[in-house]
Amino acid sequence: MLFAIHCLDHPGKTDDRLAHYDAHKAYLATAPMASVISGPLLAGDNETMIGSLFVVEAERIEDVQAFNAADPFNKAGIWKEINIHPFSMRVDNRASR
Repeated sequence: MLFAIHCLDHPGKTDDRLAHYDAHKAYLATAPMASVISGPLLAGDNETMIGSLFVVEAERIEDVQAFNAADPFNKAGIWKEINIHPFSMRVDNRASR
């Protein structure tokens, strides 16, 4: 089953995010749960990182919660809000038009 993890940063955490960025990337590269897709959420300027979005595959939401809890960004207190939901991926049919 797929799960979406939507995380928003505390205001003013850009420097903390950058300080933990390498540890976050290393965690994602070695975590037992593979991301289907992941990346930063951006502010309206299309440059400032304000959060994170992941789609991961797991059997149970508890596994996703544990995966998220162990993320260096979470451990560093960067995320103000975390939402985890089951996700139903649809195929983009625009490419076949």
